[in-house]
Amino acid sequence: MPDILGLSSRTALTLERCARIAALCALWIAASPAAGAARRHYDVDYRVEFLPREGVAAVTIALEPHGGRASRLRLQMDPKRYAQVRGDGRVVREGDRVTWEPPAAGGALRYRYKIDHQRRSGGFDARITADWVIVRGDDLVPRASVRATRGADSRARLRFVLPTGWHVNTPHALTLDRRALVVVDPRRRFDRPVGWIIAGALGTRREHIGDTWLNVSGPASHDVRRNDVVAFANAAFPQMKRAFGALPPKLLVVSAGDPMWRGGLSGPRSLFLHAGRPLFSENGTSSLMHELTHVITRIRGAPGDDWIAEGLAEYYAIELPRRAGLLTARRFEKALAWMQHFSQRVDRLGARRASGRITARAVLLLHDLDREIEARSDGARDLDDVTRALIPIRRVSLEDLRAVAEHLTGAPSQVLASPLLQAPASRAQRGEAERRSNGLGRGAAPVSR
Repeated sequence: MPDILGLSSRTALTLERCARIAALCALWIAASPAAGAARRHYDVDYRVEFLPREGVAAVTIALEPHGGRASRLRLQMDPKRYAQVRGDGRVVREGDRVTWEPPAAGGALRYRYKIDHQRRSGGFDARITADWVIVRGDDLVPRASVRATRGADSRARLRFVLPTGWHVNTPHALTLDRRALVVVDPRRRFDRPVGWIIAGALGTRREHIGDTWLNVSGPASHDVRRNDVVAFANAAFPQMKRAFGALPPKLLVVSAGDPMWRGGLSGPRSLFLHAGRPLFSENGTSSLMHELTHVITRIRGAPGDDWIAEGLAEYYAIELPRRAGLLTARRFEKALAWMQHFSQRVDRLGARRASGRITARAVLLLHDLDREIEARSDGARDLDDVTRALIPIRRVSLEDLRAVAEHLTGAPSQVLASPLLQAPASRAQRGEAERRSNGLGRGAAPVSR
């Protein structure tokens, strides 16, 4: 079988040696008495075949028990995108939910996923053509709730069937025989492929930067600035490691031009960035660094606190380039001044989704928080310490942010007591305020929300 990643022989040999060392370590751990329970598992074999003429991916999920087994999977499958769902055992479809109960000896579920997906704002965030495909593994294999043998973990592999001349690039590592990819999600017992996937006639640049194997990949026919991204990463990655801690062993940057969406989208150990996006915008921020921050930290805002994740990503989109010497101190200050002007009408940060103006105002607040922490700790702590403490939490609330800042400085943050962070008024409170306002006469000012 041809090399599914199109690697050079030297690179392939290096990866194979690393994989052998990892395999020997795994065997040594498995041989220990304490690892007995860990050997209870079941195999999951994902097989993806891209069919450009039909605009779909034919996906197979095959299960095989090994001391443990999965007895039921419930998958969220929109009928408009997931079709021809069938499999061994019992398969029941009820609206958006598919319940699969495989035979005790194992079996397979098969379906077809419609790839092309256009965003409301225009442009595709998933696309298949005669020459290439860009899609997220999260969509190829949707989220599932799994009933399995108590204590059993999945051992998952991902394989591709590609048209002649195609190669594939993913955030996952090769198996020893280089015929499949290892799928591991340490946060879940059921492993599924997530993150960006690109396949086709590709142009790819690969570079070892520290402990990270960076891949920048795009359709060969598109004007993708692969070397520019690699150069940016060479300067930025050391600063990212100092700010956030260890970086992933492999990181994939997918890029393409029109008709793909003209923005950036992050995923686990991977991101998409439109080829037309500059490394730095006129306002001084970097979409590439913004998305890289999302990829590495994986911080998400709790309901109503989306500003935390977006604010951190945009703050580091100017702060880390400044530290790396990619952005001058003068340009950094001009970026802050632009955000101040852009967000001057923002009076509250809480929202289901942070707009551009809310994000800009959040950057200013986080910049003030950084200075407050530095002043209170005599320079021993800063916002990096806060961010590293938030990374394990993942879904971060304002309460989490306040608690971490207080823990680092020994006192509640005055910055995080800002009126910008007051909880929005309830509907009843707004109604009462409006009634009182109406009672003041026709010239009363409207209540702001």
